[in-house]
Amino acid sequence: MLQRRLNQRYWLALLLLMAAGLLMHSSFWSIPADDLIGEDIYYIWLEGKRIIAGENPYARVLASDMRANDKYATYFPLAYLVSALVQKLGLPTFLNWLYLWRPLSFSFHMGIVALTLKFFCRRGLWLLGFVAAAILLLGRWSLYITRVHHLEFAAIFFLLLSLMLLQSKPRSALLAFSLSLGIKQIAIFLLPLYLIYLWINGDKRIKDVLLGFLIILSVPVLTSLPFLIWNAEGFFKSIMFSATRLGSLHIDGAPSLDIILSQNLPWLVGLKAKLLMLSLMGLIYLSFWREKVGIFASAALVMMVFLYFNSVLFLQYFLWPLSVTLLALVERMPPLMPQRHPLLAERSNV
Repeated sequence: MLQRRLNQRYWLALLLLMAAGLLMHSSFWSIPADDLIGEDIYYIWLEGKRIIAGENPYARVLASDMRANDKYATYFPLAYLVSALVQKLGLPTFLNWLYLWRPLSFSFHMGIVALTLKFFCRRGLWLLGFVAAAILLLGRWSLYITRVHHLEFAAIFFLLLSLMLLQSKPRSALLAFSLSLGIKQIAIFLLPLYLIYLWINGDKRIKDVLLGFLIILSVPVLTSLPFLIWNAEGFFKSIMFSATRLGSLHIDGAPSLDIILSQNLPWLVGLKAKLLMLSLMGLIYLSFWREKVGIFASAALVMMVFLYFNSVLFLQYFLWPLSVTLLALVERMPPLMPQRHPLLAERSNV
């Protein structure tokens, strides 16, 4: 009876959120394609066009100083390959690409909303879950991502799905995490948490960690192999460019600590500027291993450290820690009903 009542409330809340989400997304679908030239979604389409033309999207960075950005291909190639495939299938223009991407982005966004709402509803918190889901659906960071058509919704959906499946279906969870990294590698800083989880919970620790590591690397590595063979130096430098590029003041007046310090310490740039951020993340990894902190709380803190200390800051980054933090708030509350479906499974604590 309780399960039936919770399911009814879940579907009612989800339908209301879907209606609101469709209205919100469709209001941005009328943005002319020309207005999006210069956004990441355009350059993803453009890299696909370059691949079709026989150009290596990762080779351009070889002429750079690894500091100033010229819209280099800094993602793993999954999105670029999908773009190329779409164009080869008969949708060659940027407008065609937008016609495909807009409903896909909406679907992934609603997937984030559905997972969040279910996470709360399984704990009997459907009202609180409705608010949490509404924040992720209609909050300013989601509105921004919807307007500029970034890849965030797809990458974050697979990340949340991975975290929720980690206890009940670990291999599926690792594959979902691999897909998230393949789409956009922002969550790469969570990799140590996954490996620690496998070590703590594995029957054959070394085997489980090695196998898990291979599954996590599967999507990024398999999609990257052609480009590694084509030009390994260009590929590695492009992927590493995000760590060495000039600090961005995309949000005026909010530079990171290393940007402020580098004004008097000009050597504090590039990878050296990331030492504080990486040290704080290391403490979180140690806490997860030794202090039995929950996976969601640990992941939320890692993404917060990235947001607050990374030299480069863009508006879309704010949604990453927010989406995990909302789940971490109720992580320790036990579910009211047993797990029955893979999408409902999550690990409450370590």
